[in-house]
Amino acid sequence: MIETIFFEQQIAEHPTTQRIRSALPRASWVPIDRYQELFNKRHQNFKLQKKNPALILAKKHDNFVLPVPSGFGMDSHKSFYFSHMYNCLYDCKYCFLQGMYSSANFVLFVNYEDFFTSISEKIDKYNGKTLTFFSGYDCDSLAFDKLSGFADEALNFFSDFPNTELELRTKSIAIGSLLQRRALSNCIVAFSLSPAEIAKSLDSKAPSISRRISAIKQLAGAGWKIGLRFDPLIYTSDWQKLYSSLFSEIMEGLDPSMVHSISYGPLRFPKKMYKKAANLYPDHKLFAFPMEEANGVISYGTTIETQMHDFLKSELNNYTSENKIFQCIT
Repeated sequence: MIETIFFEQQIAEHPTTQRIRSALPRASWVPIDRYQELFNKRHQNFKLQKKNPALILAKKHDNFVLPVPSGFGMDSHKSFYFSHMYNCLYDCKYCFLQGMYSSANFVLFVNYEDFFTSISEKIDKYNGKTLTFFSGYDCDSLAFDKLSGFADEALNFFSDFPNTELELRTKSIAIGSLLQRRALSNCIVAFSLSPAEIAKSLDSKAPSISRRISAIKQLAGAGWKIGLRFDPLIYTSDWQKLYSSLFSEIMEGLDPSMVHSISYGPLRFPKKMYKKAANLYPDHKLFAFPMEEANGVISYGTTIETQMHDFLKSELNNYTSENKIFQCIT
């Protein structure tokens, strides 16, 4: 439960702000000038804040839509991402957000309409090209949705552009707003997944894998296209057995035609980000494994990455066509 909400005074009367105020009447509401005065403050304790984060409501002024990093998304598409929110309800040990931001507080940009205006401009600019817009790069697309109402507004917008794809990346099972409406053929609900044993150790606060798989099958049954995202791949002594069992559990009873795409990617950290994450969880076995450094990037190294790549590609070919499978490296 969010106890404190900071809000920029310029968006105090915005409909999204007012809706959240109605939903959280018992929270302490504190006016501020700009969100950066809190969020960008140095020497904040990320781990301590994560136990009871505040919500910051703000207005975004620029950089609404950005090109995806190299290696993210399918090469055949022109791809962009947008972030209506910074930070995530979950506390996954490998998440790059813990090394990116000084603060664990949530920032929600309430001016969704400006994001959609910027997306419209991209669609006009690249008229005739296949475009994909990713939501969930700096946050989870659905985890906060019961409060933000973002997904419903995004789907309303993208329903007018049937040739442009929207991907909602998530670990959440908050799929009620999707099930209450007709599925959009140009929307992919993409779930991040790991074997249950690994997720139990690393995906703190996130729904269990079994509940995520249940959500996947509910959505697919209702006509929603599904993305399966195995990113990052986590190496353990029995990783082959764990991932093989996971694929089998997901695909059992799932109509393969509802799987839009499957991606997988290696565990990699920029050196500075790795050190910050390791300092947050110095006793976790994820950071005890002997990693390798190359060109400022910390990873398992080429040998392990190649083994995992070859195995994943071979296993996934048993469930879908090869053109739906791609490796994601950022």
